Order: sequence, then C-alpha cells, then structure tokens
Amino acid sequence: MIGRIVSHYKIESLIGAGGMGVVYRAIDTRLNRPVAIKFIKPELTSNPDRVRRFFQEARSAAAVNHHAIAQVYDVGELDGTTYIVMEYVQGQTVTELILKQELDLLGSIEIALQVAEGLGTAHKANIVHRDIKSDNIMVTADGYAKILDFGLAKLLDQGMDTTVLKTPADVTQTETLMKTIAGAIVGTAAYMSPEQARGRPVSQASDVFSLGIVIYEMVTGDLPFKGNTPIDTMHAIVFDEVQPVTTLKKNLPAELQRIINTCLRKNPKARYADASHLAEDLERLKREIESGVRPSSVRSLGLKGIMDWLKTAMPFGIPGVALVAAVVILVLLLIFSRINLTVLISQSIWVAVLGFFVYRHLRNRKARMLKRFVDKISKFPNVKAVIIKEDRVTVIVEKAQANIYVHVNSLIEEINKKLYLGRPVSAAIRDDLTSEEFQRMVREPGVSYIKDDAILEVPPKSN
Repeated sequence: MIGRIVSHYKIESLIGAGGMGVVYRAIDTRLNRPVAIKFIKPELTSNPDRVRRFFQEARSAAAVNHHAIAQVYDVGELDGTTYIVMEYVQGQTVTELILKQELDLLGSIEIALQVAEGLGTAHKANIVHRDIKSDNIMVTADGYAKILDFGLAKLLDQGMDTTVLKTPADVTQTETLMKTIAGAIVGTAAYMSPEQARGRPVSQASDVFSLGIVIYEMVTGDLPFKGNTPIDTMHAIVFDEVQPVTTLKKNLPAELQRIINTCLRKNPKARYADASHLAEDLERLKREIESGVRPSSVRSLGLKGIMDWLKTAMPFGIPGVALVAAVVILVLLLIFSRINLTVLISQSIWVAVLGFFVYRHLRNRKARMLKRFVDKISKFPNVKAVIIKEDRVTVIVEKAQANIYVHVNSLIEEINKKLYLGRPVSAAIRDDLTSEEFQRMVREPGVSYIKDDAILEVPPKSN
C-alpha cells in the first residue's frame, strides 16, 4: 500500500493498525498537506445499509468544526474497501501520557476541558462520538487536545444490522463481522457507558460517561471499572459503583469527585445532559485550583456563577466592583445633589485621581499576571529559566513534556482573556538550546526566573 495513490492521496507510511482497520499517513496531492487515511476492515462494511449509515455519519462529523476535534476530510471506497480521510495529528495519546506519568492534576483537567468543549460542539449538532477513550484523544506537541475517529464508531452499532441470513455465506459473513466487532470492543469495553454495554441506544450522555472514565484515569492512573474479560468489565460498568478518586489520591479536590460522580451515573438522565455542561464545571474547577480557592460544600450555584463572572469580568475582581459602585454613587450625588462649584471641583479632582489609579492598575495588569505566571511555571522542576521580552514569554526546559505545554498554554490563554490594555501575550517552550545559546539568553535582559542549580559560565574577558 505504501506509495499507492488513492483518489488524490499518496500513501507514505504506516501509522498503525487496530480493531477497525489500518491507518496510514498520506499526502493530499491537491492541497499539499499531510492526512491520516484509515482503511476499514471489509467485514465491517460488507452490508450496504451499514456503509450508507457510516457515510451519513461521516458527513455529519465533517460539518463539525472545533479545534479539539480532528477534522474529517473525506470518505470513499477502493476495491470494495471503505476508507475515511482525517486530519493528521502529531503528538501522544492520553494513554501514552498516563503511562509516562506526564500528567498532573491541572494538566489533566485542562485536557478534559478541551475535550469536553469539542464534544459539546458536536453534541449541539446532534453528533455522538460513541468511542471516547484515552487512545482516541491525542495531545499535540504544543499541548492541545484532539479527539480522533469521529464517525467511525457508528460501524460498531447494531452488530447484526437488519441482515437476513439466507445462505451459509450470509452466516459465515455475519460470524466474521461479529468476531471483528468483538475484537474492536476489547480496547473499548473499559470506556463504554452502561447503555452501550447493554446494547441500548446511545445519546450525548453516553459520551459524557466515557469522558468521565478518561478523567478518572488521568487523575488516578487507573481505570474505574475493570474485569478479567471484556464481559466482566462491561458487567462492572452496568452494576458496580466506582471507588472515589479522593480515596485513591488524598490531595484531589472534592469538587473533582462530584464532577466525576455526575459523569458516571448509571442513569443517563442523571448525568450532564451533554459535554458543554461538563465543560462549564471543569472550567470553574480549573479556576478554583489555579487561584487556590476551594468552594464550600454548601453553595448556591446561581450566586457562585455571578461571583465567578465578577472575578473575571472586572479589572481587579470584587474590589473592582466596589470601586465602580463608589464611582457611580459619586456621580449620582454630583448630579442630583445641590453642591456649589467649589465642592464640585473638589469632587471632580478626587474622581480624576481615582481614574488615574484605575488606569495605572489596568496598565500594570499584564506585568502582575506575568509575574504570577512565572511563579506558577517555575515550580516545575523541569523548568530551567523563564525569559520575558515585551509580549513574548520563553520557557526554557530540560525536556519538553506534554504537561508543560498544557500548563503554559492554559496560563497564557487565561492572561489574554483578562487583558484590557496592550497586545496579547505569546509563549514558546525551548528544550533545544545548546549550552552556548542558553548562556547567551540568560545574560540578556528579561530573565524573570532561573533555576538555582543552573550553571552560569563566566564570559571570557575581552583584551
């Protein structure tokens, strides 16, 4: 297959093989871009009605556009074999990151948030993924999550279809199909929702359950439901209650346990209705962890939503609300009170002074947020130095791991969301510097942090 041209895609190399087919890296010769092309096992597409439904699902998935979803570009057939062409994503799967222990709490929540936002967009278009699992979530080199294989899991639905077994050939074909589906399910069983395990119709809440399992796995390193066989695992999913994450890792927040519990409810109606609602709670939890604030156990969700909005919408949070209220009251007093000219001028001076301090606070806001950024990133043992020049942040690391990218991107995006003045901040992570380049960079202006044990060489004196 290597070197062959399929439609206008030239196949270059093998990426891998799984229960549903074989994936190759190819070049789109029309647009000169890399793509991933998956050839589906023939037994999964032997029924014309099954192929028709697959094409329909793939077309619907292709219409969903979100940065956390690997785009579906094309579908077609070659010599009776169905294929699907998707965005080529380079990076590591969440499974690989878990095995390498490269995910911490905040990194796990950031990945879950990105995936939930992408799924939420698909769910609003009435598209259900059906096969959310750690192997189907890729994290790119710059720390962004991508959901793979949208539309493919439709082939595993309704294993028997409506096929009427008329001949021995029909029976043989159906047996082959069921064996293929069983093989594909082996890697998926641990992430199934109870309704999938019982062969019932799926909904957006099914994806929420599967994503809840991925979140559980990311923060604990273990799966919530396990068995010696896929059937045992599916039985556990349907009937067993999950062990709380807070009993496996004592330092995990109780709010995370509440979110996971909501995802893993056996009744779909008791879960988040779709992933966008899950994303809202993950975003709130992320802010709480970053700020170090833990919510009380009894709270009003409506009031908390308002308070969260005020903290992020106002230039300096709740004090900003008080300041704006004071200015409004002062203006109203000036308008409706009978105040002589001297008092009016005096009050106007106070308003001007107040305005000056507000402007000064806003102008220095970026510097304060960048200082907090440096304080947080410098806690990573892998970080050697942080250099800030104007609106560009460079983080120098010994090894560029996924959790560093996730954290840096998350914190920079948070800074840019809260900027009211000035240009947005960009960031770069460098692990490719030579010793000479490192020495040169840390001697230039803008060094905000340098690791204590970093060796600084004395530059040679010029004659």
